[in-house]
Amino acid sequence: MKMVAVLALLAAGAAHADCPPTALDLRGPWGQAHFSVEVADTADSRAQGLMFREHMASSAGMLFVYESPRAASFWMQNTLIPLDMIFADSTGTVTRIHANAIPHDKTPIDGGDGVAAVLEINGGMAAKLGITEGSEMRHPALDPALAVWPCSAP
Repeated sequence: MKMVAVLALLAAGAAHADCPPTALDLRGPWGQAHFSVEVADTADSRAQGLMFREHMASSAGMLFVYESPRAASFWMQNTLIPLDMIFADSTGTVTRIHANAIPHDKTPIDGGDGVAAVLEINGGMAAKLGITEGSEMRHPALDPALAVWPCSAP
């Protein structure tokens, strides 16, 4: 979903205050985590990603959103900080986690097929919090009709 569309939903009152586009929640048997996120939902913003950033707050991240589920692969060229990549399907279920991607590495990081969203957070944070495959992601960019943990209705 385009950021403009998410903002339009907010303006129309179709999104609830517990699920703003700048916030993402994860939950699982390990507990729950909350991140402030930037959304990359265009080809250009996804290509730019977190390149050239020298640091990122521990509770921050970038959410890559695709128009439809697909095979997704990332690399770390021009990325200065180690990152954890959390891949999720269209239900918001975490399907794969790549921990501590190495800055400047051009080796492709395969997220698998059926990827609808990818959360990038500081390297090591997923392990520190205990985030595992099977965890559930909540964000308004995920289709509420499919999401296992949808944003609440107003």
